[in-house]
Amino acid sequence: MTPTDSTGPADRLRRALQTASSSDRLQSALAAGTRPDPAFVEVLVQRCAVEPDFFVRDMLTWALLRHPAARTVPRLVYEVGSDVPQARSQALHTLSKIGDPRGWSAISTELLRDPDDSVARSAWRTAAGLVPAGQEAGLAAELVSQLGRGSRETRQSLSRALAVLGEVTLPLLEARRTDDRSGVRLHAAVSAALVRDPKASFDSLYEEAQRADAAARARAAGGPAASAAAAAGDPAGSAAGAESGPAASGAGA
Repeated sequence: MTPTDSTGPADRLRRALQTASSSDRLQSALAAGTRPDPAFVEVLVQRCAVEPDFFVRDMLTWALLRHPAARTVPRLVYEVGSDVPQARSQALHTLSKIGDPRGWSAISTELLRDPDDSVARSAWRTAAGLVPAGQEAGLAAELVSQLGRGSRETRQSLSRALAVLGEVTLPLLEARRTDDRSGVRLHAAVSAALVRDPKASFDSLYEEAQRADAAARARAAGGPAASAAAAAGDPAGSAAGAESGPAASGAGA
């Protein structure tokens, strides 16, 4: 067996990416992308799984983009199966940036429902960008099942992924607008609006959806006077007055 070369370029890069200084790690990742070497791919992927600094992770992704997709995509698809959430998330993120159709093979129902929100967000974005022609409806159904989930950031990410899929999502979203859970109803309304106008503000659409939902519930519960109060934003006239933003409307509400 040939002894491992501990002084080769890949080993030097590995040591450089382990230094305490984030600025030094950033420069090392930059150098790896500026002068690509097939031997760097493994080192870069492994570092993505543990790198704590956002800007360094971003540079690691850029460095991987500088290498041939024939080298990076299979390794990243394998990394998506890692037990480490950051490894899964970063591998998916990089696959979305590469945009190679072979990256679709990494997408699974388990990833689209991953309990870690950062992984799920990356999976939604990657899937929406790589979905093969003819499979959009199936993906849309899976994404719609996640409506009402998580924080504002997570909900916005899901809505943006649905907007990328386009009009195929609208029947599914309209069906969820009568869901018993307020968080699902509101998220469905906002997502449908974003499909129709992808440049619209998520927060503005959410506020508009809250007002409309409150008015609809007031009409059902108390007639025209309560409906007018709810539409005007009067908390005394609407049971929805306590909901003040995307984060306040949980999926289980």
